[in-house]
Order: sequence, then structure tokens, then C-alpha cells
Amino acid sequence: MGLWTRLRGRFGRHGRRLRATARERFGWQTLRPGQQEAMEHLLRGRDVLLVMPTGGGKSAVYQVPALLLDGPAIVVSPLIALQRDQVAGLLRADAGGAVAVNSTSSVEAGLEKVTAGDAAFVFLSPEQLAKPDVVERLAQVRPSLIAIDEAHCVSSWGHDFRPDYLRLGKVIERLGHPPVVALTATAAPNVREEIVRSLGLTRPATLVRGFDRPNLSLEVRRFAREEDKRRALVEYAASREGLGLVYVATRKAAEEYAAELAGRGRRAEPYHAGMRGAARTRVHELFTAGEVDTVVATSAFGMGIDRPDVRYVLHAAPPESPDAYYQEIGRAGRDGQPASAVLFYRQEDLGLRRFFTGGRADAEALLRVATLVREHAGTVPAGELAELLKLSTSHLSRLVNLLERAGALTVTGTGDLRYAPGGPEPERAAARAAELDETRRRVDDSRIDMMRGYAETRGCRRRFLLAYFGEPYAAASCGACDTCENGDAPEPPPPARDRGEFPVQAKVTHKLWGQGTVMSREHDRITVLFDSVGYKTLSLAVVGDVLRPL
Repeated sequence: MGLWTRLRGRFGRHGRRLRATARERFGWQTLRPGQQEAMEHLLRGRDVLLVMPTGGGKSAVYQVPALLLDGPAIVVSPLIALQRDQVAGLLRADAGGAVAVNSTSSVEAGLEKVTAGDAAFVFLSPEQLAKPDVVERLAQVRPSLIAIDEAHCVSSWGHDFRPDYLRLGKVIERLGHPPVVALTATAAPNVREEIVRSLGLTRPATLVRGFDRPNLSLEVRRFAREEDKRRALVEYAASREGLGLVYVATRKAAEEYAAELAGRGRRAEPYHAGMRGAARTRVHELFTAGEVDTVVATSAFGMGIDRPDVRYVLHAAPPESPDAYYQEIGRAGRDGQPASAVLFYRQEDLGLRRFFTGGRADAEALLRVATLVREHAGTVPAGELAELLKLSTSHLSRLVNLLERAGALTVTGTGDLRYAPGGPEPERAAARAAELDETRRRVDDSRIDMMRGYAETRGCRRRFLLAYFGEPYAAASCGACDTCENGDAPEPPPPARDRGEFPVQAKVTHKLWGQGTVMSREHDRITVLFDSVGYKTLSLAVVGDVLRPL
């Protein structure tokens, strides 16, 4: 028997076992594109990076293999509410027991269930995994796999960066590096690369599946005056049937839009981070129960939303990036039925986004942190350093992350700080950290520019978004965005005939900006994602003077 025949038979057996388990334990008659492939990689012991849109069934990818492997599955999830929902679903499915180890219950009691073999799934936040005693307890039970949900949070290039995710690579190694699946609904190519590098994934299978949502219609409505935009959005939301979300930029706008919609007879509720926890929980429960027509929210209303029948997502202002926009509109139409995503746009609104993302790291504070840690022989408790420097915990974390990336600091398993052996002098480390922060700011600015590009493009909006994520779209017209429906979108350009025309996904180098990847191509321009400056749109008429293929 040949090698290919033996491998095909083995992989086929994996597929049959996976499909049978999905059907018997969860009632899923079929597996979606990408799901079974990712599951098979995990069963064979391979790491996986899975990029699949919101509502695409990412959780199934770790749930089914975990039931076929020995040892509990460790699931890293950033929201307690989402952990609670996942545990409840697994308990209903009688899927081997599940427990959430978090601050709302006894951590010790949860860990005892794990060590006793009573839980096939263990849900934890990255903050819990920063505790050495928790990690050691989990290492004793030899986990079968590790799932990192919302994996884009690990990337400083991402739109939702969270410092606690940076420690997960070390945690994975301390747990013996079982098969790891990193899950995210949105990740541009540079974010994917950083996820792999930061988590220490070993030759991962990278699967990007199903970004196109044909049932989702895309539209941008442009306005010159704020009052006209507000009136149009309220009219739209008040006249629509079904459940809807309205995303706004500020807490004040959430309150005001919700009040206006309530005045029009809609069951509308605001949601933002400034509300008390009980009030936010109440809105979540109303939304889950279908007892509200419209939730008007800042980006705080996001992860953990699980209603398949959201019929529209409106934006009163553009978010900071197409990454964030695609994730937010992806909460509409998960049931496969028609849904709408409408951006109500004023060019001036982009200025507010630049203000939110424009802060720079304090160079003097970077130098003080580096100097104090180096002068202290041994480790420095982060809390004591924050108190000494009169810095908030979040501010210190940001400085430490930059200095860690600059090769100056290391963070111990207990969260203490130590100067890296052989690390650069504090002055050089602070300067390098400031450079890294400046690169981050340029990338943030470029994403705002891409958000402007989406709002102002004359081309197919679906093609624009898919190209941003590196997914080609070959159809001449999507037929489900305003430019295509109006007949305004130009025909897509023909494929590049040779390397000199810079085909999509080609690696290139620029005289000033260094290496990059061609993300999209139109008749007269290309958009390139550069490591140093983010996204740039370049004219094909002159690009040959500064850009060459690698």
C-alpha cells in the first residue's frame, strides 16, 4: 500500500470520527468549510490558526476534537459572560463537563473539578493564566489541546490589543505545548504573522475561510452636516423591522441616539463602558431574550454577542479600521437571511478616530522604567513600580510591553519585571521602544485611511473589504452593495500578467518603507501593506520608480 493511500485512509478515519461526534454530541449534521480541516489538524497534533467570520462556528473546531482526545481542553476566553455561555452550552450537550475558572466563583473549586477529571473543558481568562499556581495545576492534568479565542488580541498591530495575551506563549510552553488552535474573526496578514510569532505556534496550518458574507448588503450614506446624518440614521432605525445594532463613537452619543429612538416608539437601550455592571448585564439579557429592538452602543458591546437574527448594523461614525468594522457588521445576519450594514459617514468623523488612536508613549517614562528595573538587582514587582512612578497599571503595562519588544525587559511567571540578560542600555532600549510605538501609530493612521477608502470608494465595497483581508474577489459585481446596485462600480482590473504588474499577494520592497505585501489592485493603483507604515495606496503610473518585486 502506497504512502498516499495510507495517509488518505488515516485522514478519512479522522473525518468520520469527527462528523460522528459532531452529530451525536452536538446535533450538527454537517461541518462548515474549514471546520473539519482544522479539526483533523488538531487530532494529528498540529497547531492551527483559524480565521473565520463571526458566527462561522469557530467554537466547534476545538469542542469536537477535545471529546476524542485524552485530557481537558484549555480554552482562553477574554469575557466572563462568554465563558458562562460556552459552559452552559456544553453542559446542555452533555459534552464531558465544563467549568469556568474566573473571579466570579471559587477558583480553587473550579481547579479541583479539573484535577478530579470532572471537566473536559476549562475556560479561563488570560489574567487567570498569569498566575503561576493556576498554570501549574493545569499542567498536572496534561491538557489535550489549547484554544485561544479572540486571538487577534495578542497582536499590537490588531484593533483590540490586550497586553495579557502577550504572556500566553510562555503559558503554552509551560503546559507542554499540546496542539493549539488560535481563533479569530478578523485578522489582516500582518496580524496573523504576529499571532503565530507571539504564541509560539509550531508550523501552524493557517486556514482563512468564508470572509465573504453574500447575505449582508453593504451601503455608505454620505452627509455634510451632523444633524442631517443623525436624522437619517434615526429614521432608518425607527422604520426597520427586526433586531438591530447602532454603533457610535462616544458614550454621550449612545445615550442620545437611544433616547431619540425610544421617542420614536422603539425599544432602544444604550450600552457603553461607563454604565454600571448591572445595567450592562440587563441590556445583554434583554438583547439575548429578544426584548429590545435596538441597542445603541460603543465598541464595548461586542464579544459574546450571539443572536443569529440581527437584521441591521448601523454605524453613526466610522470605526478605527476595516478590521473593527468587519467584525461589528459581522454580527448581522448570522442566520443566513438578508441583513444590512450601513455606514452613515461624514469625513470629519475620521478626525475623532485619529484623536482616539493618536497618543504616543512617553519617552521619559520609558527611560525611567528601563533604568529602575535595570538598577534593581533581581525582579521588580510591577505593582510597586507603578506606585513608585505614579502610573496606572494599564499605562505601565503599555510601557513594559514596548520595552519587552525592544529586548530590554522580561516578565516572570508571577508578573514581576526583570532586565533581560544582555539587554540594551536603558537609553537605547527607550529609544527603540519609542520607535516601535511610532510604527504602531503610523499603522493605526493607515487603517483609518483604509476606513476612509472604504467609505469613499467608487468600486465594489465587498471587493474592497475582502482585499483588505487578503481574500480575492473575482466576480465583476457583488450585486449587494450600493455601488454595484447603482451601476457605479467599475469593472475589476484584469489579472496581472507578470511580476512587474505587482499581482495581489506579491511580496515587494519600497525604497523608503521597506518590505510589504500587495493587498489589492485596481486599474490605476495598488494597495500595499508595509511592515513599517501600514497600508499605502500607490499609483501604478509612478510606482515602478520606488517599488520592486521580491
